[in-house]
Amino acid sequence: MEAIGNGGLGARRNEDIALDLLKFVAGSTGFGRPTTPSAGFSGTAAPKLEEQVNQLLDLYSRCLHVVDGKEVKA
Repeated sequence: MEAIGNGGLGARRNEDIALDLLKFVAGSTGFGRPTTPSAGFSGTAAPKLEEQVNQLLDLYSRCLHVVDGKEVKA
Protein backbone atom coordinates (compact mmCIF):
# COMPACT_ATOMS: atom_id res chain seq x y z
CA MET A 1 0.00 0.00 0.00
CA GLU A 2 1.90 2.93 -1.28
CA ALA A 3 0.65 6.43 -0.64
CA ILE A 4 0.93 9.07 -3.30
CA GLY A 5 0.85 12.72 -2.34
CA ASN A 6 2.70 15.58 -0.81
CA GLY A 7 4.27 14.23 2.36
CA GLY A 8 1.10 12.79 3.87
CA LEU A 9 -1.07 15.87 3.39
CA GLY A 10 -3.95 14.65 1.29
CA ALA A 11 -2.07 11.48 0.37
CA ARG A 12 -4.13 8.77 -1.26
CA ARG A 13 -3.54 5.07 -1.30
CA ASN A 14 -3.31 3.19 -4.59
CA GLU A 15 -6.44 1.26 -3.64
CA ASP A 16 -8.42 4.51 -3.45
CA ILE A 17 -7.09 5.67 -6.79
CA ALA A 18 -7.91 2.29 -8.37
CA LEU A 19 -11.46 2.54 -7.00
CA ASP A 20 -11.87 5.99 -8.55
CA LEU A 21 -10.55 4.61 -11.84
CA LEU A 22 -13.05 1.73 -11.61
CA LYS A 23 -15.90 4.19 -11.04
CA PHE A 24 -14.78 6.27 -14.00
CA VAL A 25 -14.49 3.31 -16.37
CA ALA A 26 -17.76 1.75 -15.21
CA GLY A 27 -19.61 5.06 -15.45
CA SER A 28 -18.18 5.93 -18.86
CA THR A 29 -18.93 2.59 -20.44
CA GLY A 30 -22.10 1.57 -18.60
CA PHE A 31 -20.24 -1.45 -17.25
CA GLY A 32 -22.19 -3.24 -14.53
CA ARG A 33 -25.49 -1.57 -15.30
CA PRO A 34 -28.46 -3.78 -16.03
CA THR A 35 -29.53 -3.78 -19.63
CA THR A 36 -32.79 -2.07 -20.43
CA PRO A 37 -35.44 -4.25 -21.98
CA SER A 38 -36.21 -3.51 -25.60
CA ALA A 39 -38.84 -4.63 -28.05
CA GLY A 40 -37.95 -7.64 -30.11
CA PHE A 41 -35.58 -10.51 -29.65
CA SER A 42 -32.50 -10.05 -27.54
CA GLY A 43 -29.66 -12.42 -28.39
CA THR A 44 -28.09 -12.35 -24.93
CA ALA A 45 -29.57 -12.81 -21.51
CA ALA A 46 -28.81 -10.29 -18.79
CA PRO A 47 -25.81 -11.39 -16.73
CA LYS A 48 -26.56 -12.77 -13.31
CA LEU A 49 -25.74 -10.69 -10.26
CA GLU A 50 -22.86 -12.99 -9.28
CA GLU A 51 -21.34 -12.65 -12.75
CA GLN A 52 -21.60 -8.86 -12.57
CA VAL A 53 -19.89 -8.82 -9.17
CA ASN A 54 -17.08 -11.04 -10.47
CA GLN A 55 -16.62 -8.78 -13.50
CA LEU A 56 -16.45 -5.67 -11.30
CA LEU A 57 -13.91 -7.32 -8.99
CA ASP A 58 -11.84 -8.32 -12.01
CA LEU A 59 -12.01 -4.76 -13.32
CA TYR A 60 -10.93 -3.41 -9.91
CA SER A 61 -7.99 -5.81 -9.90
CA ARG A 62 -6.96 -4.60 -13.36
CA CYS A 63 -7.29 -0.95 -12.27
CA LEU A 64 -5.13 -1.63 -9.22
CA HIS A 65 -2.44 -3.23 -11.38
CA VAL A 66 -2.46 -0.18 -13.67
CA VAL A 67 -2.14 2.22 -10.73
CA ASP A 68 0.69 0.11 -9.28
CA GLY A 69 2.45 0.28 -12.65
CA LYS A 70 2.31 -3.49 -13.20
CA GLU A 71 1.57 -5.17 -16.50
CA VAL A 72 -2.09 -6.12 -16.95
CA LYS A 73 -2.84 -9.47 -18.51
CA ALA A 74 -5.52 -9.25 -21.19
